[in-house]
Amino acid sequence: MVRQRRPQLLPATDLQARRREALIRRPLPAGLIALAVALLAIAPASAEDLLIENASVVDGTGTKPVTADVRIRGDRIVAIGALDAEAGETVVDARGLTLAPGFIDTHSHHASGLAENPDASVVVSQGITTIVAGQDGGSVVPLSGFFKALGDKPAAINVASYSGHNSLRGAVLGQDFKRKATPAEVGKMRALLADDMAAGAIGLSTGLEYDPGIYSDKGEVLSLAREAAKHHGRYISHLRSEDRDVWAALDELVDIGRKTGMPVQVSHAKLAMTDWWGQADRFLSVLDKARAEGIDATLDVYPYPYWHSTLTVLWPERNFGDRPTAEFILKHLVPAKGLLIAGFPPEPGLAGKTVAVIAAQRGTDEVSTLMALVDEIERAKSGANVIATSMDERDIAKFVAWPHANISSDGAIGGRHPRGAGAFTRALRIYVRETGLLTIEQAIHKMTALSAAHMGLKDRGVIRAGAFADLVLFDPATVTDRATTDDPTALSQGIARVWVNGALVFNGGKSTGAHPGRVLRREGTIAR
Repeated sequence: MVRQRRPQLLPATDLQARRREALIRRPLPAGLIALAVALLAIAPASAEDLLIENASVVDGTGTKPVTADVRIRGDRIVAIGALDAEAGETVVDARGLTLAPGFIDTHSHHASGLAENPDASVVVSQGITTIVAGQDGGSVVPLSGFFKALGDKPAAINVASYSGHNSLRGAVLGQDFKRKATPAEVGKMRALLADDMAAGAIGLSTGLEYDPGIYSDKGEVLSLAREAAKHHGRYISHLRSEDRDVWAALDELVDIGRKTGMPVQVSHAKLAMTDWWGQADRFLSVLDKARAEGIDATLDVYPYPYWHSTLTVLWPERNFGDRPTAEFILKHLVPAKGLLIAGFPPEPGLAGKTVAVIAAQRGTDEVSTLMALVDEIERAKSGANVIATSMDERDIAKFVAWPHANISSDGAIGGRHPRGAGAFTRALRIYVRETGLLTIEQAIHKMTALSAAHMGLKDRGVIRAGAFADLVLFDPATVTDRATTDDPTALSQGIARVWVNGALVFNGGKSTGAHPGRVLRREGTIAR
């Protein structure tokens, strides 16, 4: 029988005393004492018997760090405390480093790039071990096909998914979507959603600023939400408006929670209109009142003052030829110098230039230039991606600090917005190390256990015996993002190692090539 000490959490001083005694009796294996990532020995890629020693453990629950050892067997954590190395297990000395649960990205678009990039380097390099796809109303229909593909070709990370309203609506209405759906069409959407829920979808997502969801009425969305609620699902929404009509849009989300009884979450919360800057407290008070009423209302937020979306989303009426609307956009939503073209198929050379720069080059005023750009993509029947700086950092900080807010990225593999490669490490740098808005245990909680709770994920987001061994080892003094709009895929720094289901997926600044990620289905569903 293998002898194993009963797990016992110790104050740092007591554990350090035991460490000094243990060092006399049992020298550390060669190569394991270095703090630098490059000097840490690379372990085998598959799950193994592992002991992580001397770590400052932040367990995800919000409690203060504790110096401890963590033992892993296969894909699970089996013990935490002052533990002795056992025969056959790999030992990692984590002295000087912080061990946390793997980060959970509750609003991610990285899944679209996993087929070509299963290592997901930009994801794991910032400590993310689980992503939640199917966001903004967009998902694969049927979702069972998406899950099968991930099962046949796993990635380095775990993937869960919502069922997307826009995709369901597109599957039923096709190109005839610029209208209210009939009751029969809503029924067909509900049937597709029921299939997705049976396949393991977390719930229903909406992107009500986007085609074709923008043409849906509240009754259609509520009917689908009720279907998801019937299967014990959740609702997450890119609100119908994040600028002009944000207050009515927020009320719509709260009303869905009230009428269905299901948890509701605001996607990438923002006040993307200068008129509303400084009103984060008003936004949060709506959610606080909902929670006082018994509605499980939450939000996610990413740590950047600029968003990344389509150019046409700025026209909610889709009246692209209306000059007063274009003038309103540049005056109240985002100035021309803050509207960066990320991708423009009709003229690829415009990527990386702002509307202000393009206007100067073309010799036209900024309003006319903006309207011309939209006209060009409409005539080409293509799209244009933009990065728009239209939020206030003080509002973002208030969203981040709200007790029921978790961190997300809204990022993608290969996207032009740096959030895809740096959201989580940026949050640690800014809100913990630079501003002190959050303690390290609060920040980790918002990236792990709170995220898991908001998504209904079991045994993820915590370091405790019995939980899955999704873990990130990092240096809190140096962890930082490096991605920018000019270099959006630059990997983060300060992340030493990342394990997914007990297998090492990131070490020494690079992916290991291991792909132990799993499909995470809603609790109570069975893989089909």
